[in-house]
Amino acid sequence: MKALQEKIEKEGVILSETVLKVNSFLNHQIDPFLMQEIGKEFAKRFQKDGITKILTLESSGIAPSMMTALELNVPLVFARKKKSLTLNEGVLTAKVYSFTKQEENEITVSGEFLHKDDRVLVIDDFLANGQAALGLIDIVREAGAEFVGLGIVIEKVFQNGGQMLREKGIRIESLAPIRSLENGAVLFAKEEELVR
Repeated sequence: MKALQEKIEKEGVILSETVLKVNSFLNHQIDPFLMQEIGKEFAKRFQKDGITKILTLESSGIAPSMMTALELNVPLVFARKKKSLTLNEGVLTAKVYSFTKQEENEITVSGEFLHKDDRVLVIDDFLANGQAALGLIDIVREAGAEFVGLGIVIEKVFQNGGQMLREKGIRIESLAPIRSLENGAVLFAKEEELVR
């Protein structure tokens, strides 16, 4: 997605060979016009899949997921990282390790929002090691719903998450796959470079 890649090149801040900061448009301040374009692109890629729900993880996945839900005309459900006092019955849970924060969280979703007849699209801001994606997929399966695919805004192809998930047969649609952050430059991967 050209507009997203240009935004990453212009406003992304490379903190190391593995860390890209995109706080100016995705992870802290949100560019609503870019999010709208992201939502349209995900909707286009999954329009024939009969999606009935979108699932994401708070908080950075909410903006692109909301715009995708709007385009597909389906509800958005987000997993919470901290258990709410109002979530006490029929809770779906999964453990997710965050390499960025160096901690494990138990993510939760109320079972009343995911059903056996749902076809669920999981969307997240980044794909690096794949742990958040696996946790969200586990929640979909725990609900007895059908996991359809994974929409990723930025994939760090140089980390093993995408390859590991693709080897499990998981469909991934990445809008900005990054091959490298070496030497202070963002190098995007071509579609054919992604392991299928």
